[in-house]
Amino acid sequence: MEKTAITIINTLKNKGYEAYFAGGCVRDMLLGVEPKDYDIVTSAKPEDIEDILEHTIPIGKQFGVILALRNGHHFEVATFRSDSGYSDGRRPDYVTFTSAKEDAIRRDFTVNGMFFDPIANKVIDYVEGKNDLNEKVIRFIGDPKKRIKEDHLRIIRAIRFKTQLKFQYEPRTYQTIKKYKKLILDISKERIRDELIKIMQLPNLDEAFTDLEDLRILDLILPEILNLKGVAQPLKYHQEGDVWNHTFKALKSLSLNTPNEVKWAVLFHDSGKPDTFIVKQDRIHFDGHCQRSAEIAYNALLRLKFPKEFISNVVWLIKHHMMMKPLLEMTQRRQNHWYSHPQFSNLLQVFKADITGSDPSDFTLYNKIYADFVNNKITPTQKLLTGKDLIKYFGINPGPIIGKILKEVEHQHLEENIHTREEALIYTKTLIKKWNI
Repeated sequence: MEKTAITIINTLKNKGYEAYFAGGCVRDMLLGVEPKDYDIVTSAKPEDIEDILEHTIPIGKQFGVILALRNGHHFEVATFRSDSGYSDGRRPDYVTFTSAKEDAIRRDFTVNGMFFDPIANKVIDYVEGKNDLNEKVIRFIGDPKKRIKEDHLRIIRAIRFKTQLKFQYEPRTYQTIKKYKKLILDISKERIRDELIKIMQLPNLDEAFTDLEDLRILDLILPEILNLKGVAQPLKYHQEGDVWNHTFKALKSLSLNTPNEVKWAVLFHDSGKPDTFIVKQDRIHFDGHCQRSAEIAYNALLRLKFPKEFISNVVWLIKHHMMMKPLLEMTQRRQNHWYSHPQFSNLLQVFKADITGSDPSDFTLYNKIYADFVNNKITPTQKLLTGKDLIKYFGINPGPIIGKILKEVEHQHLEENIHTREEALIYTKTLIKKWNI
C-alpha cells in the first residue's frame, strides 16, 4: 500500500504539484507503527487530481477530497484547504483551497497535523507535532476552543487518541474539553456511536472510560455505565470491587478481535445491578438483573442508533448470560437446542469474560460446557409440527392460538416428554380439549 501511495505522490509531483502524506499515517510512521491507510494532500485542485489520476471517485469534491483507486487499494487525495464557518458543529460551511501550512493549522491535534514527503524523506511540521509526539502529549492545534467548536466530536476523539497512543493531555486541551463538554449533545448519535465503537477496539479501553467519567462526558452519552460506579457486590464472589471494576476487568480480558456484540454485551451485562441491588439472607443479591440489564442495553443501543439485528444479539447475550448452570440440568435435547443457537459461541465468550472479571475466578463450569459444546455434534432440533399441520388436521383457524400450541409442543419435545410426530399430534389433541379450543 505504501509503495502504491508513493507512486501517486510521484505522479502529482511530476505534474508540478506539491504532494505529501498527511495526518495519522505520518504520526504512525514516526511512532514506528505501520499505518492502516495513507492519506495524501496536494496543491492540485480536485479537477486536476481527477485529470491526472486514473480511477477516481469524487467522494467529497466540494471539500477538495477525491478517492483514488490503484492496485486494489484506495487513497483519499485532498487539496490543501482552509475551512470557514462550522454552523452545524461538524462540517465547514465552505472551504478555500490554499497552502500546505494553512491546511495543517486547520486540523485537529498537533500529532495529526504533520506532513511527510516520501520522495525527499522529510517531515513537514508547521504545528510542532514532532515535539508533542516526543513528549507524548495530545494538544489541539491553535485555539482549543475554536477546534472544538469546529467539530464537537473532537471532544471524544481527543480521549480516544490519548488512550490509543498512551499519551497525556496538554493542560489547555484538557481544560477546554472539560469546559465545553456539553457540546457533545449537539452531535448526531451515529457519530458518537462510531467513536465509541473505535474506543471499544482499544486494549486499554478502561482508561478511555475513566477519562470520559473524569471529564463528566460519560453521564452525557452513556449514563447507564456511569451508574455502575459505587455499586457494591458480595465479597464472596466479587473481591475485585464494585460493578464498574468488575465490568472493565471483564472487558479487558477480551481479545481485540472479539465480536463487537460480545464486547457491548459485556459492557452492559451488569447494567441492571444498580436497580436490583438488595441485601437479604446476610449478603447482597441482584435478583432479575439479567432481564433489567437487557432492557437497559436495548434502550441505550437504540438511542445510539445501532442496527436492529446488532441490538437483538446483544440483548439476547445479556438476558442469558447467567444461564450456564441451569444448562447442565437440562435434557440433552434442550442442551443441543441451546448449542445450536447462532449466538451460543458468543454467549460462551460473555460467560468467560464474566468469570475473568471476578475475583476469585472459577472456570470449572465454563470448561465443562465449552468441552461439551465443542465435542458434541450439534444438529438443530427438528420441529414435529407446523402451523399448517394444525390447520389441516384440527381445523384451527390462523391466529395467536397456533403459536401458543406450537410453543407448548416444542417445550415438551425439548423436555423429551414427546419424541415423534405422532406423539405430538396426540398431545395437541389433549391441549385442544384442555384449552377448550
